Amino acid sequence: MKQLIIVESPSKAKTIQKYLGGDAAVLASKGHVCDLPQRTLGIDVDNGFKPQYIVTPDKEETIKKLSQAVSKYEKVYLATDPDREGEAISWHLKNTLGIKGDKVRIEFNEISPKAVRAAMENPREIDMNLVDSQQARRVLDRLVGYKISPILSRKIKSGKKTGLSAGRVQSAALKMIVDRENEIRNFKPEEYWNIAALLLKDGAKRTKANLFKAAFNDVNGEKAKVSDGDRAGEITAKMRLSQYTVDEVKKSVSTAKPAPPFTTSTLQQEANHKLNMTADKSIRVAQQLYEGVNVEGEGLHALITYIRTDSVRVSPDFARSTLAFIAENYGSEYAPNTPNFYKTSDSAQDAHEAIRPISLARTPKSLEGKIDRDQFRLYKLIYERYLASQMKSALYNTMRVHITADDGTEEKLGFVVKGKSVKFKGFTAVYTSTAETDEDSIEMDTMPDLNEGEKLNLDDIVCEQKFTKPPARYNDATLVKAMEENGIGRPSTYASIISVLAKREYTEKENKYIKPTQLGEIVCEYMEHNFPDIMSLNFTARLEGALDKIAEGGQHWQELIGAFYPRLQKFIDRAYKAGGGGRLPDEESNVICEKCGARMVIKEGKYGKFLACPNYPDCKNIKRLVETVGKCPKCGGEVLKKTTRTGKIFYGCANYPKCDFTSWDIPAPKLCPDCGGTMRVSGRDDKKYYVCINKACGHREPAPTQNVAPEAGNPTAEAGGNAE
Repeated sequence: MKQLIIVESPSKAKTIQKYLGGDAAVLASKGHVCDLPQRTLGIDVDNGFKPQYIVTPDKEETIKKLSQAVSKYEKVYLATDPDREGEAISWHLKNTLGIKGDKVRIEFNEISPKAVRAAMENPREIDMNLVDSQQARRVLDRLVGYKISPILSRKIKSGKKTGLSAGRVQSAALKMIVDRENEIRNFKPEEYWNIAALLLKDGAKRTKANLFKAAFNDVNGEKAKVSDGDRAGEITAKMRLSQYTVDEVKKSVSTAKPAPPFTTSTLQQEANHKLNMTADKSIRVAQQLYEGVNVEGEGLHALITYIRTDSVRVSPDFARSTLAFIAENYGSEYAPNTPNFYKTSDSAQDAHEAIRPISLARTPKSLEGKIDRDQFRLYKLIYERYLASQMKSALYNTMRVHITADDGTEEKLGFVVKGKSVKFKGFTAVYTSTAETDEDSIEMDTMPDLNEGEKLNLDDIVCEQKFTKPPARYNDATLVKAMEENGIGRPSTYASIISVLAKREYTEKENKYIKPTQLGEIVCEYMEHNFPDIMSLNFTARLEGALDKIAEGGQHWQELIGAFYPRLQKFIDRAYKAGGGGRLPDEESNVICEKCGARMVIKEGKYGKFLACPNYPDCKNIKRLVETVGKCPKCGGEVLKKTTRTGKIFYGCANYPKCDFTSWDIPAPKLCPDCGGTMRVSGRDDKKYYVCINKACGHREPAPTQNVAPEAGNPTAEAGGNAE
């Protein structure tokens, strides 16, 4: 029987085609093929909110090719991703291509020959509950975005060429970021003091190895905090007059359990912490590992299970085989008698397994140097986290020593020192999570043997004034965690939410931290005042719960929209009539208007940014805005960032026409020493290079830090004119 499988991704198609050989043809839809129209609402609000789907213009050729292919095959399978979005894509493909038969949907959690063939033997009907849940999400998002965005653009003057936009989930995420920024601004630091005694056993020789630090902990057994310098002075004075005695030594064994295998959220968090990958990058690389990567000498291979999941569940068969792998490679003492079980959150969809390797035989070591560096790093993280999740707990010998300082008065000071050492490595032989550090404990091997009743001598006092710090801004990892905890978005949307907020210039990065822009704060304030439901975290989370209920068959999607829309329309009508809004202040430049002496401001028009006099209309002076990016390798003049008539960016010498140097890349300030050609600046931060653009030459050299051309420079002005 001639068989055809349709997936979304070309990479996925190539991997499956390799696995199946000539048993079936595999083609890709390249994502969604149908959507709501771009220029109209596309929803019949008076007829049950019926969506008006169209084949997206960029997919007309794809549909034509797929239609021709469908007519040639006796059996067609739809193997889009195993989630709501994938189910909706399959539904659109079936309807658009006229695929006959009911049982055309196949689903697999991993791309392996065994899983794909098993799915082909067990096709099912398209799950309309999942489709309806996705339809409800799309309709909700379109109603919010299409109805509110024009109001934002009308009420808030941002100076942007494109209009402002709102989103059902992104707006709630923006509120979280703005709220955190306000927390930081309003934070009032509180003073506290850290006090510790550097102690030595009585009679011990004063060496670095024999000294240990005990932290001030209590007064007469009651936990105490020091919040001002006067009290700190009193305590340190008493410490100098005190006799030190060990009054309690507690030794025990503590257990540390392994973390569960990754979900989408925890993968993004850990990849950010350990690999410094953004949420968007980690999910893109994970998608490659799921769909198939080119393994040197072997071709395409899929390496991990489906990546969009909120479940920590693992296939029982795979978990059992994991125990045998652990026993064989690490020793039977590392393998539990039964697989470790982890409870998935009550709010999770639990539609798929956790993220894990497809085969434990594909060790990170076996792939090192054979796949892309980022792919390798992320695969290693996933592999080791999963393997550790199925190993025995780690055991630690712990010791807590309480020391009393007695100066002869009724007030006795208490000090504590904690020690910890590994008794059994357990899962830590493979993996340690970023959350599994114990900063209070020191290595027991470095501590002297202390016994109750033992006398100690004070060697020195450590007394440090500290102030409480405001909460940190979100980074990719902590924002993903906060969105998950608040029920904002779902595994497939976390990365896109962060990206959209940055793209719309509502947020920006300061180092690795996310902060709201002035525009983002203005938009957030306006939205909170006029559309409180959209900005409510609880309301957004309840909507997500309702979408889950639709997916489970517990509610009709039109009922959800019908309950939501009238209230939304009421807020929309009120916002249209109300005043308010705001204007984003113009950004000042360092260019002085030669006509009136004012500092010119940066504005944005149809053709990009330009300089304008702030005294308009009294002064109508304007100038082209250009950026200096480095030095010309031919004449030493400044190189400016310019734009062609078609909008393409290039770099040219400011001394034109005397110097005709131009380049599509940011040029290095010197010519190639080997061939005399132009070199470009490559890399970033402190790892920049000068690379010859002549591929036949290939010269490459480290760039001197002080001479490296910046990627974006200071704004300067070109010839002026009058604003009409």
